Amino acid sequence: MPASDLIYDWNTVEPAFDAPNRPISFDDETLRDGLQSPSVCEPPVERKLELLHLMDDLGIDTADIGLPGAGGTHAAGVERLAREIVEQRMRIRPNCAARTHRNDITPIAEISQRAGIAIEACTFIGSSRIRSLAEEWTLDKLLRLTEEAVAFAVSEGLPVMFVTEDTTRADPDTIRALYTAAIRAGARAVCVCDTVGHSTPDGARAVVRFVKGIIEEQGERVRLDWHGHQDRGLGVINSIAAIEGGADQVHGSALGVGERVGNAPMDQLLVNLKLLGWIDNDLTKLKDYCEKAAESCNWTIPLNYPVFGRDAFRTATGVHAAAVIKSYKRGDAELADLIYSGVPAAQFGLRQVIEVGPMSGKSNVVYWLESRGLEATEERVARIFDRAKSAQGVLSEDEVMQLVQ
Repeated sequence: MPASDLIYDWNTVEPAFDAPNRPISFDDETLRDGLQSPSVCEPPVERKLELLHLMDDLGIDTADIGLPGAGGTHAAGVERLAREIVEQRMRIRPNCAARTHRNDITPIAEISQRAGIAIEACTFIGSSRIRSLAEEWTLDKLLRLTEEAVAFAVSEGLPVMFVTEDTTRADPDTIRALYTAAIRAGARAVCVCDTVGHSTPDGARAVVRFVKGIIEEQGERVRLDWHGHQDRGLGVINSIAAIEGGADQVHGSALGVGERVGNAPMDQLLVNLKLLGWIDNDLTKLKDYCEKAAESCNWTIPLNYPVFGRDAFRTATGVHAAAVIKSYKRGDAELADLIYSGVPAAQFGLRQVIEVGPMSGKSNVVYWLESRGLEATEERVARIFDRAKSAQGVLSEDEVMQLVQ
């Protein structure tokens, strides 16, 4: 009997979310929105290329490769990424952020022509009353900017995603007016943004359903995107709620990097949708993606970060470790993965790790030695065990090896 058959799954008894009846796609914001974090470093283009290939390997559908309207080396980097997609015949599709202004849209069209690839223009504009008050915008001005920008991008041969910032705090009349204008001007994707992480799952579901209704009223085939932030720690669950509400594509960034506390973490989105059975992407390179993002952006992965933190599948507690060790000794790697873990490590190219520390039993020591091809003599085990019991924390590899010798 598979180990998974031994688990009674209460998550399926009264599920809050219905599985989508359509494919779900992903847009990776690491190389644009993610780099707006004040604590990350701008990676050189070579590192960006490596990340782009890992996104492609993971089956991520689209990537925001930058805001070429910024000009200079940033625009040159955007073009290099676009050319890489063409030259390497990658499956991932590029998009670029742009204000609803010709000065931001024109560089996208020029790069698209030179690279020989369609680049979706993600034209964004604020939609909430609080933003309009600060900027002294009127609805008439927002509509004019929207219509002019979308129509211009379409005339330049660009596919357009129309993005409303702060959608989750905007009133229904404004949302309806803006999306209706954008769709009529030629936008074939629209994006609902939880720009400041205001939304709860109920709010995410409600606003996406509302926008889905606007799309249906227009009678056009328009993709609906959700872009969430982490300010209330709800980035992943809001994205799942948005899918239930009708979102076709959800956005995220590696490790959730981004402005303030960051974007919805792409890695956690992929893990959760895989475990829900909503996607079947091969995620064995997800660890490489997280590590490359951290290395490239000079970012530190928290030790207890879900799945890819150092401690995610690591234990030194005697009772927990004993159960994992017994499973391995039965030759049942699946059981070892599930006995004290809600996420099967092997699905993501990882493995359970047994350490030795003050809370360990002698079985930890025996397993630690034998898994490294070292003889677990009674004297050796006792020496390591006694040292562990007097230690303040888990013994390092070097500390145990010194005791071995």
